[in-house]
Amino acid sequence: MQVRFVGWLVLAIAVAFSLGSDRPLASASRQASSEPQRAVLVELFTSEGCSSCPPADALLARLDNSHEIAGAEIIALKQHVDYWNRLGWTDRFSSPAFSQRQAEYGEFFGRGGVYTPQMIVDGQQEFVGSDERTAWAAIERASQTPKAHVELELLGTASKVHLRVRIADLQGARLSDTAELFLAITEGNLSSRVTRGENAGRSLQHTAVVRDLKRIARLNPPQGFTTDYEVPLLGDWKIENLRAVVFVQEQRSRRVLGAAQISFAPKREG
Repeated sequence: MQVRFVGWLVLAIAVAFSLGSDRPLASASRQASSEPQRAVLVELFTSEGCSSCPPADALLARLDNSHEIAGAEIIALKQHVDYWNRLGWTDRFSSPAFSQRQAEYGEFFGRGGVYTPQMIVDGQQEFVGSDERTAWAAIERASQTPKAHVELELLGTASKVHLRVRIADLQGARLSDTAELFLAITEGNLSSRVTRGENAGRSLQHTAVVRDLKRIARLNPPQGFTTDYEVPLLGDWKIENLRAVVFVQEQRSRRVLGAAQISFAPKREG
């Protein structure tokens, strides 16, 4: 995927909400060795221009934060590809970066091309994104794998949001591979009224839509990592519907070694 490497991300932002001075918005910690849940990253490659995609979109919405599998915390990433745009409907959530990421998965899995909807669990198993039985089985298997300790904390002011990231215990990381740290900003509660293309006349509902995805560090050799980032937020994003998702993925094996997510919604007092 065409992403830029950032050692220290400093971007000015203006957030349309009122917060106290540098108080935590929220915090989240997941550790396989001491906590009952293990994060499982579920990626869906989809498009509003694809008539086969709405059932997969609905499945991802059901999977998102589902507690049906004991020991699993499902973290959803919905990536809208752009190659459907030329067929009558321009998907406003689409990005060539997501199409490129899917193409890289296609090479890894040995496919001659790409398709939608495609679901990928922890970077290791791919299948048609509306196949609910296969999805649950893949998530259950992935939840049995020990994961890294990924801890997130949000600190906010009236003008800035900082994400503090701590990574430890990269269990099973290979010295022969490169562990990469990614940050995704997702938004839920989104909808579109499609007027052209295969889904013309339909109102589509979306959750966990990836608004931004960046590689923010390389961990080679794999090691613990702690840093703060000032997170860029665009004006049309609704803060109460945003999450930050951080995950560690090996470059060649595509294995997801650990992940965590945290909501941007301000903490309620009391």
